[in-house]
Amino acid sequence: MDKTNAVISGVGMFLPEYRLTNEEISKMVDTSDEWIMTRIGIKERRILKDKDKASAYMGAMAVKNLLEKTGVNPDEIDMLICATVTPDMHFPATGIMICDQAGLKNAYAFDLHAACSGFLYALTTATKFIQAGREKKIIVVGAEKMSVITDYTDRKTCPLFGDAASAVLLTASNEDLGIKDYILRSDGVGVKYLNMKGGGSLNPASHETIDQKLHYVYQEGQPVFKYAVSHMADVSIEIMQRNNLQPEQVAWLVPHQANLRIINAVAERMELDPAKVMINIQRYGNTTSATIPLCLCEWEKQLKKGDNLILSAFGAGFTWGSIWLKWAYNTK
Repeated sequence: MDKTNAVISGVGMFLPEYRLTNEEISKMVDTSDEWIMTRIGIKERRILKDKDKASAYMGAMAVKNLLEKTGVNPDEIDMLICATVTPDMHFPATGIMICDQAGLKNAYAFDLHAACSGFLYALTTATKFIQAGREKKIIVVGAEKMSVITDYTDRKTCPLFGDAASAVLLTASNEDLGIKDYILRSDGVGVKYLNMKGGGSLNPASHETIDQKLHYVYQEGQPVFKYAVSHMADVSIEIMQRNNLQPEQVAWLVPHQANLRIINAVAERMELDPAKVMINIQRYGNTTSATIPLCLCEWEKQLKKGDNLILSAFGAGFTWGSIWLKWAYNTK
């Protein structure tokens, strides 16, 4: 019997219209376009201004875009996994809301929370369901309204994040394509360096938590940067080595878009040609779980069937990981 592989057979995305530029941020805090570009590499980021819309809305729009592009009937989708750290509510799951808004009536859904590594964790989880033969078509969505947990009086974090959603369709195939290998890791040493302390069962919402600004992203930049560079590079090199992939055999590195210096350092350690690295951080900032599928959407027309892609991410917790996949189609 032929092995069942899980392949990405389509991509979709949604970006809010509003562009928050470095010039605008420099009016909020003591910073400048030069400072942000030099240290982070972000020029602007998209912000969802509608107060009555959040991650589920963006996720549903990305799913609709995906279904329209692929011509797949919503009723054919068996499962949806939503990777997010900005759910519309604590419960029910944002994935359920996405299914409702996108018209997916036969799919069951749940959320997965692994911070900036969320898309890799969700894609790996979906792959296992496909390989087990239980589901044939699964949508994996990264949807984040990071602007609602960003403190725009904190010059260290407010330039970093943007809002967006992106989705991929994972289908069963007997071709030797799709997700070939993965490495996922986590280490709780990172909890103290990157977190949001308020709103959970440890620090439920109260006047005190609001006054102390515990419902915003907290980050200690230097240790996060240090861990991200070493761990993203190590895991990406490890997945190449154990699959005998040489740098010249890798068509694209698809890195999480958190910091341009991190991306460049990882690519350099992997000995990759910079032209093989997908980078759009300058336009969208860090959209957390949406960054990697957003890259796949933007580069879709350049991807060729059989291309070796290395996906790599690092997030709060710490969580990190890498996926090797062979691209499954040529865009018409």
